[in-house]
Amino acid sequence: MSDSNPSIADRIASIREELPPEVTLVAVSKTKPNTSIQDAMEADQLDFGENRVQELQEKEAALPKSIRWHQIGHLQTNKVKAIVPFVHLIHAVDSERLLVEIDRRAKNHGRTVDALLQVHIAQEDMKFGWQAPDLTRFIEGNALAGLEHVRIRGLMGMATFTPDHQQVAREFKELRLLYESLLDSNPSWDTLSMGMSGDWRIAIDEGSTMIRVGSSIFGGR
Repeated sequence: MSDSNPSIADRIASIREELPPEVTLVAVSKTKPNTSIQDAMEADQLDFGENRVQELQEKEAALPKSIRWHQIGHLQTNKVKAIVPFVHLIHAVDSERLLVEIDRRAKNHGRTVDALLQVHIAQEDMKFGWQAPDLTRFIEGNALAGLEHVRIRGLMGMATFTPDHQQVAREFKELRLLYESLLDSNPSWDTLSMGMSGDWRIAIDEGSTMIRVGSSIFGGR
């Protein structure tokens, strides 16, 4: 009897069939073994997301250098120095203090590090991120001008974990409208990261250009 369970590469291919060409798929590989990442690479997947700095360091050292590593979880300032030499994109920049530290560490390595500003759009208190009015004041105050070694690519956010699809859609729309309102003063922005395994289709409908998918690719923990 043949095994009907789809492979990791097959799952990635299936998701890609539904994605518009402008949407980047980040495979969330946290807690997964290197062999699973190698399986994903068979489907030409090169963008992988990790939220634990030590695990990210270990995987970066052991796996092909062609991988684009995304730091997707809350990042403490004292951990920045460990990932700045190689990280492709830092997703969850939730404070000016963290931005300044990324800029400082990137300068030491002669790099310009790409990052996304995390906006708090969910009703749950435990999620990090800027409040929209605070972020708007920060951006419009030209606070980014002095940061020469960190490049903001756009915004990211996580919706409330709820079966209410209308609420999730409203939260994603709120983030998209904020993103669009800031584009005039930040024309180089090109990334709106929202949507995970349970809600990425809603996120795509609301304008996401980057989704972060773990369990739908690698299975549960």
